[in-house]
Amino acid sequence: MLTKLSVNLNKIALIRNSRDGNTPSVTLFGAVALKAGAAGLTVHPRPDERHIRRDDVPALSKLLKNWPGREFNIEGNPFMNLMEHVREVRPDQVTFVPDSESQKTSDHGFNLMEQGEKLRPLIVEAKALGCRVSLFMDPDPEQIVLAKDLGADRIELYTEAYAAACGTAAVGPMLEKYAQAARAAREVGLGVNAGHDLSLTNLQDLLVACECIAEVSIGHALISEALEYGMTETVGRYNAVCLRASEQIALMNQK
Repeated sequence: MLTKLSVNLNKIALIRNSRDGNTPSVTLFGAVALKAGAAGLTVHPRPDERHIRRDDVPALSKLLKNWPGREFNIEGNPFMNLMEHVREVRPDQVTFVPDSESQKTSDHGFNLMEQGEKLRPLIVEAKALGCRVSLFMDPDPEQIVLAKDLGADRIELYTEAYAAACGTAAVGPMLEKYAQAARAAREVGLGVNAGHDLSLTNLQDLLVACECIAEVSIGHALISEALEYGMTETVGRYNAVCLRASEQIALMNQK
């Protein structure tokens, strides 16, 4: 499986919002990412519009209509402002994330034992609108398998714990934990996405360990790396990592 890269544009919007005007343009950099080979674009519009604004969402949806086969992923808390965006533009994928307005960024996955039944009707609605539904989850197999019964199509593994373990003795056991979570999802028929603190330096090992990751959504590290390499070069480097991981998995499975 060749993992697809979805470029999260939140940090472009954050820089833009530090001044009046529309520089840097979110849609311009979305187009640059797509031209460079990104498989899709991701946004996480929050109620306070700290980065992605309401009018960015239809503008990016319109942009992606010119790129058949590329996908629009909108992520966020379905109990806040997310569903209004989903109803308006009907993205290819909606990723439900249990964040709060006070968080700087997402920092945990859903507890489906507690929140599952509240999510169920929203999953049904999003799918009726033609969206694939992914749930943001910690690497906990017991929780992950519940996503299938709720009607989700995929889960997105919250990967901050893996990223934090990189470069330490804990990274091996942590990779195995994520691999077990990915296997649990695959065994019940769920697709697997991943995201949070992934970068050019840590992505390949995760993809190889999990084997079945369909998509990674990367923003903070990718935009930071683009300051050094440029957006086009950076997207190319990520796609090269995904290809190397796919080739490494294929060699492993031949043995």
